[in-house]
Amino acid sequence: MKFSEMPYVRPDLEQLKTLAQQTVAGLNNAGSAAEQAEHYRAFETAEKNVETMSALVFIRHSIDTQDEFYTREQDWMDQAMPQFEELRQQVNLALLRSPYRRELGELLGQLLFTNLEIAVRSFKPELMPLMAEENKLVSDYQKLYASAMVEFDGKTMPLPMLGPYKQSTDRAVRKAAYETEGRFFDEHREELDTIYDSLIKNRTAQGKLMGYDNFIPLGYDRLGRNCYGPAKVAAFRQQVAQDLVPVISRLKKVQQQRLGLEKLSLYDDVMNFADGNATPEGTADDILAAGLQMYHGLSPETAEFIDFLYENELLDVLSKPGKGPGGFCSALPDYQSPFIFANFNGTSADVDVLTHEAGHAFADYRAARKGYVRALQSPTIEACECHSMSMEFLTQDFHHLFFGKDTRKYEISHCEDSIGFIPYGCMVDEFQHRVYENPNLTPDQRNAVWMELEKKYRPWLDFEELPFFSRGAGWQRQLHIYLMPFYYIDYCMAQSVALQFWIASMADREGTWKKYLAFADLGGTRSFEELVRSAGLEVPYEDGCMEKIGLAVEQWLKNNPL
Repeated sequence: MKFSEMPYVRPDLEQLKTLAQQTVAGLNNAGSAAEQAEHYRAFETAEKNVETMSALVFIRHSIDTQDEFYTREQDWMDQAMPQFEELRQQVNLALLRSPYRRELGELLGQLLFTNLEIAVRSFKPELMPLMAEENKLVSDYQKLYASAMVEFDGKTMPLPMLGPYKQSTDRAVRKAAYETEGRFFDEHREELDTIYDSLIKNRTAQGKLMGYDNFIPLGYDRLGRNCYGPAKVAAFRQQVAQDLVPVISRLKKVQQQRLGLEKLSLYDDVMNFADGNATPEGTADDILAAGLQMYHGLSPETAEFIDFLYENELLDVLSKPGKGPGGFCSALPDYQSPFIFANFNGTSADVDVLTHEAGHAFADYRAARKGYVRALQSPTIEACECHSMSMEFLTQDFHHLFFGKDTRKYEISHCEDSIGFIPYGCMVDEFQHRVYENPNLTPDQRNAVWMELEKKYRPWLDFEELPFFSRGAGWQRQLHIYLMPFYYIDYCMAQSVALQFWIASMADREGTWKKYLAFADLGGTRSFEELVRSAGLEVPYEDGCMEKIGLAVEQWLKNNPL
């Protein structure tokens, strides 16, 4: 079904409550595992519909944050979803009490029970008022960010449209673009600080309600992490700081020399070549047409997928006033359909969207057709990001369709940017651990922590006197810090896996694609560690993993100059 034709009907909470009660009674009174599985799948059907309606609201609200109907519905969803979470937990608890757990594991999937135990310990009804307040604060941040219109180059434009100016060959233009962005955040400094103060207090209170000293354990459980905790994440960050930052520092020195600069300022960081970064050729429609050609050429599986996506209007990628920021892929389980949302801005990031978000969409499309219970269709987030980030690299033979003569430029930039991102992601993660461990920090103290981490993870950068950025507030433009706490290190671990897929693909394209396809087809039936090892790769937080990756990438860059 085409996205524009998908009907939205507000979920009936009273009806859902009745169904949850019936499901719990059915689970408690069932005489066999098969009977219990039947009751669980019946509730799952309703659960999928709620997820679909919530996704429709979120997508349509993000496409036009000024649409009054979907703004109201998003506000309703913010209040209603914690109530539905309570109903879901009632069913989960009944399933966990099952005397047929072993047989149910065979029918529904063994990992389901591990995940349900995590879900159960991440919620209780007393949290609902705080969760509703948290949802509203997140929406307040999104509305503020989406409202951002700035004057630049004689035009009024949304913030994402500064992207091309940030990659101008004119250094003064790049600097001015960053200054313009920074001034918007400085003008809204009090609002941004107030929202985040409120979020930290709110989430800390939620953590304490669950019996923890702070929000961190609850934050991990909400992400469903089922094979590692803060200690392994800290070990990963340490590897990055110790083994990867020196490699990237050397790569940044090469970049600085290419640009002919005495130092790298923040506004030089994404500028890879003095005569300009690679930019896609043609219009947005040309990019979409090239994407269609790319996925037709990559494999029969991706050809089927991309036709489905384009024929059913499952993309909205053009930046426009009132549209929410960023990019994402959302699932519409009632229709076995993914949806890609983005803000094209005329840079290579537009192509990254077609590979990154399409990687998510492809995995969702495949797993939705495997017959897994909905709870096991998608793995934990870092594994989901492996789908997307690996797709960016595994489409390498088709990048010329977008970049033509600038293809090698793009490949070098993409490689440097991909590995260079990992320290930034670790910085975002360590910052969040620090602020949730110390929830009473003032806004200035939080900014001081960010600047301290900049020196640890990105020592090559000079912030000069740039507004907003030079006072250590740059973290406020990172949506994940407000919207999805601790969901960022996932990108770093996924990037590490994606780079391993890429390194393997240079020796064996066909064999690596088959391993990637098998990785995606497992959906969420395996833990992150199990998925990575199933593809013959190393788990990123294993000792020595990051050093191997860093040296391999550095060698490729030396062997493949412009």
